Amino acid sequence: MVRLSSSKRSIKRRGTPADLLVVGLGNPTDEYAQTRHNAGVWVINELVERHGGRLSAGRRDRAEAAELRVGDKRLAVGIPKTFMNNSGSAVAPLVRRYGIDDLSNLVVVHDEIDLPVGRMKVKIGGGLAGHNGLKSIRSHLHSVEFTRVRIGVGKPVPGTMKGRDYVLKRPKRSERPELERVVGRAADAVEFLLNNDLDTAMNLFNRS
Repeated sequence: MVRLSSSKRSIKRRGTPADLLVVGLGNPTDEYAQTRHNAGVWVINELVERHGGRLSAGRRDRAEAAELRVGDKRLAVGIPKTFMNNSGSAVAPLVRRYGIDDLSNLVVVHDEIDLPVGRMKVKIGGGLAGHNGLKSIRSHLHSVEFTRVRIGVGKPVPGTMKGRDYVLKRPKRSERPELERVVGRAADAVEFLLNNDLDTAMNLFNRS
């Protein structure tokens, strides 16, 4: 169990701590909304739609956020308003606001080029595979021991483009049905984690 030190709790909690905080990574503005790099954002939007929530942000907030009621659980969701490379500056205040002392109760949803389109994996900690959003979160939280839901977006054909250019493009039309399916499955995994342990979630959702 990884806990934040008291020196990291500069933002006042608002009400009862959330049972789970889920953050979807991506880039702001309509220019990037449908690109592969915003797969994490798609999952948050799916959860908000399912549970009748509404994302909002104050003028000084670095993220849009909502509190959803899922059964008897309190699920906080957020989308950074920063660009991907500075995600940590939005995630750290959300962690403190929603009283997430145990970082395993922070779930970061993000695109993953090392997984084929339509695959998904749940994990905790581990390597960041050069993902700049995750690296920024590590820098601000001083830990990688948060839970991750990795959304497979595939890799570019070798020699055609770099990974960073690939994720900033829209998926092919042929890929969209699989991406829509995996976004729904990722939202299912988040809901499952509200009432079940991580090992059980991994055994269930990490199958091909």
